[in-house]
Amino acid sequence: MLSKIAKGLTRHPSIILTIAIVLLIPSVIGYAMTRVNYDILSYLPKNLNSTRGEDVLENTFHDAATSMLVIDGMDSKDVVTLKKKIEKVPGVNNVIWVDDVADISIPKEMLPTLLKDTFYSDNSTLVLITYDGSSSSNETLDTVGRVRKLLNKQCFLSGVSAITRDTKDLTAQELPIYVGLAVALSLLAMSLCMQSWVLPFVFILGIGFAVAYNFGSNVFMGQISYVTQAIAGILQLGVTMDYSIFLINRYDEEKPKFQDRRDAMASAIQSTFTSLAGSSLTTVAGFFALCFMQLTLGRDIGIVMMKGVILGVLTTVTVLPSLIFVFDKPIHKYTHRSLIPDFSGGSHFLIKHRKAFVMLGLLLILPALWTQSHTEEYYNLTRSLPSNLDSVVATNKLKKDFNMATTHFIIADDSMPAYKVKEMVSKIKKVNGVENAAAYNDIIGPTIPDDFIPQKVKDLCKKDGKQLILVNSKFKAAEDAENQQIDQITSIVNQYDPSALVTGEGALTKDLITVANTDFSVTNKISMLCMLILVAIVFKSALIPFLLVAVIELAISINLGIPFLTGTVIPFITPTIIGCVQLGATVDYSILMTSRFQEELKSGQNRLEAIKIASKTSFPSIVTSSLVFFCSTAGVSLVSQIEIIQSICSTLARGALISALTIILVLPGVLYVTEPLISKLSYHWKKA
Repeated sequence: MLSKIAKGLTRHPSIILTIAIVLLIPSVIGYAMTRVNYDILSYLPKNLNSTRGEDVLENTFHDAATSMLVIDGMDSKDVVTLKKKIEKVPGVNNVIWVDDVADISIPKEMLPTLLKDTFYSDNSTLVLITYDGSSSSNETLDTVGRVRKLLNKQCFLSGVSAITRDTKDLTAQELPIYVGLAVALSLLAMSLCMQSWVLPFVFILGIGFAVAYNFGSNVFMGQISYVTQAIAGILQLGVTMDYSIFLINRYDEEKPKFQDRRDAMASAIQSTFTSLAGSSLTTVAGFFALCFMQLTLGRDIGIVMMKGVILGVLTTVTVLPSLIFVFDKPIHKYTHRSLIPDFSGGSHFLIKHRKAFVMLGLLLILPALWTQSHTEEYYNLTRSLPSNLDSVVATNKLKKDFNMATTHFIIADDSMPAYKVKEMVSKIKKVNGVENAAAYNDIIGPTIPDDFIPQKVKDLCKKDGKQLILVNSKFKAAEDAENQQIDQITSIVNQYDPSALVTGEGALTKDLITVANTDFSVTNKISMLCMLILVAIVFKSALIPFLLVAVIELAISINLGIPFLTGTVIPFITPTIIGCVQLGATVDYSILMTSRFQEELKSGQNRLEAIKIASKTSFPSIVTSSLVFFCSTAGVSLVSQIEIIQSICSTLARGALISALTIILVLPGVLYVTEPLISKLSYHWKKA
């Protein structure tokens, strides 16, 4: 069956390419229809109190999307004028300022203390803006853009929605640069490693079809995260380029055996598909492990990348052969000598000193694990953005002028008596780091009759049997002090209303820390288990899986321990992604060498000659593969201003080289030393 399909693919290259090009049309449409989510906190599990509270804020109070507008040195009448303009912007739900509860002619010194402290600070004033949509919806982000057009240099717009809007704009600005650099550097790496000047461009074109199909098919998911959008194409390029190299090598090997190059390609497709199906499983398994994260951002990346790998295999055996036929003459005409050095001398040196390199690997285990465990991570998502972004500048301005770093939202039952609310708020104000806390009566003041209060102010605080209490904190999200503060506030609130919810950026980030720590442990165990099972099946061995996975895990630990040695604090998501992706993408290097070692043993070589041949023949492929992976991700790490993306790509790039180096230096000695035991614990290890 496979031979018939392969033969059919090689007989109609023009039809195959026509179909491939036509399929780009729905891919482009699907890509355009796929929403991009720029709010990582929205990927938290929906059963948490903080996320349940966000739903109430959004659906009941329309406060989930709230901006704080700090205005410097503007007359009150001009603030009112600006406020009225903002109120007319489509998508704005509410604009709250002091004029909603008091006449602006009243000196601010005569206002209730809480009201004065909330809306005024020296020469600045604060305006609250709420939106109709959720904090990260396209409608809200568009509204933020329209509001900003009304502002001048005296105005500073902060809040999650403003930060999300800036993240969106920055990602859109940088994404073409990511792709351009990844392609250019990958072409450079392949040009150095291969003997054809044209072939790298053909490979990039083939991968381009797979990437387009992958992004177009994301439409069935409804949306993908901006992190996925930024790194998926680059990762797909890095982890699937090997497949193209396998095909062309097999094609060149088969051509002397056939008079018709189409028969040679059919044979190459048949052989390559079988090997690629097995090889790609380890990579798919690494991304599959990400789907078990409670933070569904992992599932987002995992599903997209699993599709990407599968589509990479399919386009390699369908579209790429037709491209090779089209460009066959220039591929073999414009050639040069490969710049990869001969590894005979290096291989001989490594085998000669095999015991020393095995000992080096063993000695590195404990230091690598120790440094990895001491690498610091951060969870404050604002920290990952450039400090000169408008929203980050505004956030710092809010902290400086109003001593307000985050705002907590307490959603309590409206039936709670006023005296109990007052008592609860009084206790909350005494919690360390609380700048101020305000319930309905605190905002309007006890002297103002309820009938005088505008409905929009009432709706801000009380609605559908719920009441909203605002707590402003001096601490930033993810700080230990902030997390302790949230625990204390939650404890106080639950004394008065066990069903009350505490939410906001701080509470969501606190839950993010707990979820992320669990995710790292779970995904690593699942990815290792998947690799152990797959490698055990490939080699029919009880020992080889543990040896190969252990070597890659050593490389991962070294990689994740480097930030500790350099004093770098990394984003929380980086270790989880690296743990799965580096294992899944680079364990193939060790499988390649082990397979060749077994092949030579079966052909009758003794174990010393077998490991020499396996090392010498495997090193060029490992170097080429790791260089392409390195180049496809390194360029992004150099230019990205979004630290989450920069950190993931730089760590992946470094991980590709460390994995390759660890396999080249340590694995030959490990295989040689343990071969007698491998033989006893493997089925048909040396038998042909």
